[in-house]
Amino acid sequence: MLTREDTIAAIATPYGVGGIGIIRVSGPYSEKICQALFKPASASGPLKNRYLYHGDIISPETGTIIDEVLIAVMKGPHSYTGEDTLEIYCHGGFLVLRAVLSEVIKLGARLAEPGEFTRRAYLNDRLDLSQAEAVTDLITARTDRGRALALAGLKGTLSKELQSIRSVLIDILACLESSIDFTEEDISSVSCRNLSEDVDNVLARINAILSTYKEGKLFRDGLDVVITGKPNVGKSSLMNRLLGEKRAIVTPIPGTTRDFIEETINIQGIPVKITDTAGVRNSTETIEKEGIAFVWEKVMAADIVIILIDGSTCLGEEDVEVVDRNKERKTVLVVNKSDLPPRITDAELADLMPGVKPLRISAKYGSGISELRERIFSLASDDERFTESDVVLTNLRHKISLEKSAEALTAAKDNISLGSSPELSAFDIRDALHYLGDIAGETMSEDVLDRIFSNFCIGK
Repeated sequence: MLTREDTIAAIATPYGVGGIGIIRVSGPYSEKICQALFKPASASGPLKNRYLYHGDIISPETGTIIDEVLIAVMKGPHSYTGEDTLEIYCHGGFLVLRAVLSEVIKLGARLAEPGEFTRRAYLNDRLDLSQAEAVTDLITARTDRGRALALAGLKGTLSKELQSIRSVLIDILACLESSIDFTEEDISSVSCRNLSEDVDNVLARINAILSTYKEGKLFRDGLDVVITGKPNVGKSSLMNRLLGEKRAIVTPIPGTTRDFIEETINIQGIPVKITDTAGVRNSTETIEKEGIAFVWEKVMAADIVIILIDGSTCLGEEDVEVVDRNKERKTVLVVNKSDLPPRITDAELADLMPGVKPLRISAKYGSGISELRERIFSLASDDERFTESDVVLTNLRHKISLEKSAEALTAAKDNISLGSSPELSAFDIRDALHYLGDIAGETMSEDVLDRIFSNFCIGK
């Protein structure tokens, strides 16, 4: 079990060579470690809180200089973790960072567990649990919209809305409990006559938050889009065109693509992973057959499938097979090589995929690519308009807790409407408050906390 009584340390920047590398220290020995290791270039006396100093890290054992650094001491509770913290800004080489961290460990710190700095911030009431989870979302965000939503979560936009909802529910619960304790005075008929309406309003607010989950999940987790079709229809050319760079090899030789090529693009704020796959055809070549088998597995796991056909040739059996295998999936039927004389009619395309509007493009020259991006976005969003609010649900754990809270409130509303004993409604309201508290981490077990923070990187 982790304890907050010791001092932890870790390299807080990614491994590799860079201009600056940061070592973070948090706990009661932070200032003593600083005093033992750091020799200021010009300052004398105790280091001031929240000031940046220039000097050297010196080994207490040998007296040798390890690195020239900048250093800052931040006294708790006004620090990221809420504890005394030390940050050492070294030159960004792994050997330098490892040498400095080794000296920090020798002076009494221990290596931090994944996410332990943020966990301490949560335990010291610097962040609630939903804000802590937003930290890792911010680090891993792949688009500006995803970054903005994560930052809003870190700043507490969701927390503030849920706290407002909890405040209303506490008032409702107080009214119900008053009617339990003072039934003879008939308090419920005077001050609590609109309880059903109040619960209904809270339900509407929770459902409004829940309705944003699909949007939040898209911006957080992104979308998997697979390009499939028979050989030489232009899959790799389309991949390169969507990326805006030459990433996949393009040749007129069938079977050039043997393995998956995956890259991520940004479509209106949604991170979209595009996968180029091997051409689908009947082949006797062992490696190609294996690649085609993997294609079908990849297609089945995709959120959207781009079925690409060559509009400059007649439809073939392989085209029909690809379409037949994807009729139950979200698909975009794309007819490539619109820069060449067409050999496939609109009527043939309508028969091939009834109800699906085909899109004619030229991967070689770029025509129709912006329309393809729009089509992908429309399928991802089901043509719904996304909210401009920062209160957007991105976390499945939060969604489940809100759904449970809504169920409890629905039961409370039904009991109030039926004129049931106020004890029953009060019980339901307490349940709703409990589930809302789960989101902020007010009712969270150590096992769940371990699981949440184990997904963080070391040093955060």
